[in-house]
Formats: sequence, C-alpha cells, structure tokens
Amino acid sequence: MIVLLIVLGVVVVLGLWIAITFNGLVRLRNRIDNAWSQIDVQLKRRYDLIPNLVETVKGYAAHEKETLERVIQARAQGVQAQGVQEQAQAENMITGALRQLFALSEQYPNLKANENFLALQEELTATEDRIRFARQFYNDSVLQYDNRRQAFPANVIAGMFNFVDREYFEVEGEGREPVQVEF
Repeated sequence: MIVLLIVLGVVVVLGLWIAITFNGLVRLRNRIDNAWSQIDVQLKRRYDLIPNLVETVKGYAAHEKETLERVIQARAQGVQAQGVQEQAQAENMITGALRQLFALSEQYPNLKANENFLALQEELTATEDRIRFARQFYNDSVLQYDNRRQAFPANVIAGMFNFVDREYFEVEGEGREPVQVEF
C-alpha cells in the first residue's frame, strides 16, 4: 500500500512538473508571437509614412527618380516579406533607401525647410525608435524562450511537444545604424 502511494505521488509530481513546464514554454512562445506583432505594427506605420515622404520629395526633386523608385521598391519588398529573416533583409533595403532619400534633402534647401517634410522625418525618426525597441523586446523574448527550451530538464518536455527554435531579428550591414535625420 505504501509503495502504491509513493508511486502515485511520484506520478502526480511528474504530471505537475510536465504541466508547469509545458505551460511556461507556451507562455514564452506566445510572448514571442506578441513581440513579433509589435514589430509588425511599427513596420506598418513606417510603410504608411514612406509614400507621403516620397510624394513630398517628388515635388522638389522630381529628377531624382532612381532614388524615389528605390525607396518605393524597398517598401514593397518590406510589405511582402514573410518570416523573420526575409523581413530583416527587407528592412536593410528600406534603411539604405531612406538614407539616400534623406541625403537628397541636403541638396534641396526648399525641401529641407518644408514643414510637411520635417514632420514626416520626425514621425519616421520616432517610428525607427519604436521599431528598435520592438526588435529588442522580440529578441529578448526569443532568448528567454530558447534558454528555457534548451535547458535540462525542460528540454525533454520541449522535445516531446515540438517546441522549436525561433529566429532572432537581426539586421545586417548598414541597416544596423539608425536612419540619420540631420539638418
């Protein structure tokens, strides 16, 4: 009888441990999904600002067609990106294209002084800050999830229930630096 109670106790403790570990991994996985949604919201905000910025610049620098087309193409690629890696590559292109666009303002003093252009630049700068914060939160969430998922004994539960690696949102090359808005 005592052996049966001990075995039953061990089974109950093991069941509780599995449930607690599983629920913890689910919470961390959901936090990552939420963090990705926050990045997506900020990227959409950025994508919404870009056409207005391009239209404003177009009025002053219409013969800079190649730069404007590069910005529009980068935005389109960003909107269509799927997954973390593809999104990071698209963001690198957008950052580079926006740098070129902002460099144009140095060549056109009237554009540089345009209130609409200044307001759009300020909004874009604030959005870039929000994107950096959301990206950091996402990567921190992935780190916490991976640490929990890979550590023993939670790795046993993670393997049993197919908790897989998540990608970090990494920006390469020139995309690592913020878009500079200088006057």
